Amino acid sequence: MRALITGITGFAGGHLAQALLDRGDEVYGVARDVGQGLGHLSQELKPTIVDMRDPVVIDNLLREIQPEAIYHLAAQAFVPTAWADPWMTLENNIRPQLNILEAMVRQQSKARLLIVASNEVYGRVQSHELPVKEDTALRPSNPYGVSKAAQDILGLQYFLSHGVDVLRVRAFNHIGPRQSPFFVAASFAKQIAEIEAGLIEPILHVGNLEARRDFTDVRDVMQAYVLLVLRGDPGEAYNVGTGEAHSIQSLLNILLSYTDVDIMVEPDPSRMRPSDVPVIYADNSKLRFKTNWVPTYKFEDSLRQVLDYWREDVKNRGSVAAG
Repeated sequence: MRALITGITGFAGGHLAQALLDRGDEVYGVARDVGQGLGHLSQELKPTIVDMRDPVVIDNLLREIQPEAIYHLAAQAFVPTAWADPWMTLENNIRPQLNILEAMVRQQSKARLLIVASNEVYGRVQSHELPVKEDTALRPSNPYGVSKAAQDILGLQYFLSHGVDVLRVRAFNHIGPRQSPFFVAASFAKQIAEIEAGLIEPILHVGNLEARRDFTDVRDVMQAYVLLVLRGDPGEAYNVGTGEAHSIQSLLNILLSYTDVDIMVEPDPSRMRPSDVPVIYADNSKLRFKTNWVPTYKFEDSLRQVLDYWREDVKNRGSVAAG
């Protein structure tokens, strides 16, 4: 299958590219910058760097590649950044997708478009609404969630109005190697690795440890995307998550259990979100029924690999500095 990945140089994009190449797909990718996600595939893939907010660029891109599947991952995905600059997040998350949809309509494209939204579209779910089903009301509680809800609904509208072959994914929290330290597991792991190497004092800075989230290994998430493109129903929304909630405290405890260094944990007010949702986790029965998807990575194993990735990163940085 000829596949186009937007945001291919990001965390999820690099893992999706690997999954598709392993399947034997013909993979193309675009991104707004070189990013970090394709370092392991630098010989196999050369992404096209474009401004996806430009409709002419997107129109020409789709005409040239003629993809059979489009995995639209490109987005501004960090919630604190969305609070700091809501319009930038809305523009960067909505406009590129609109350009893709419009180009598909003009070109009468038969490609299957997978749109990646987020559990943030559900916002402040109530305890009686857990686990969250796809028909749960959308009540986003931050600008990032609003942008993702707009992407989700926009995809549905183009399916209903124009018959575009759209799949809507609502992905819960990802973890795995190569994730940005802006995100909680990578942030903790990076700090631990730097403490072990003596680069920073043995104090680990944390935000809200009480929040409980549905964490899925990014490689399992990407397998779900691939299976949905193969088997999902057009226009439908699918939750992608394990169906289990882990507290940030438990995530931290697991990571700390993997080190012999004594580390002090210190709350950092700057890491607290304005409207954190106490607990959220997915009802993934719709995804499982349609695709037979089953997550294969255990939470503890994923976290160990995240920490090992940052240990290697710190080691490599030290080697470069010494050289």
